[in-house]
Amino acid sequence: MSAYEELKPRFAEMDTQVLSVLVNNLPTLQAWSRGLNTSFPVLSDFWPHGQVALLYNVLRSEGVAERAIFVIDKEGIVRYVDIHDINDDPGMNAILRTLKEIESK
Repeated sequence: MSAYEELKPRFAEMDTQVLSVLVNNLPTLQAWSRGLNTSFPVLSDFWPHGQVALLYNVLRSEGVAERAIFVIDKEGIVRYVDIHDINDDPGMNAILRTLKEIESK
C-alpha cells in the first residue's frame, strides 16, 4: 500500500480512486489500515463472506482472497487484472500504463 500512497497525487491527476477490499471483518480492517497508515478507503467483503471476491473469481476455497488488482473504468468495465502471490510485488508500471490508456480515450 505504500506505493499507492506515494503515487496518490498521480492517481488524483488521473481522476482515479484506489480502494482496498478485504474479506475480513471491520475491526480487522481498521487495524490493518492503521498499521499500514493508508489513507485509501478499505472495504469489507465479510458478509456475506467473500461475495465480491467470489464474483471476481479470487476467493480461495479456504475463505481468503487472492492478492488481486483490478482497474475498472468509469463505465464499470474491467480494464486490467493482476492476480499474484501475496508475497510478490507487482509493481506499478502496468497499472499506470493502463490508467494512461483509459485517460487518453
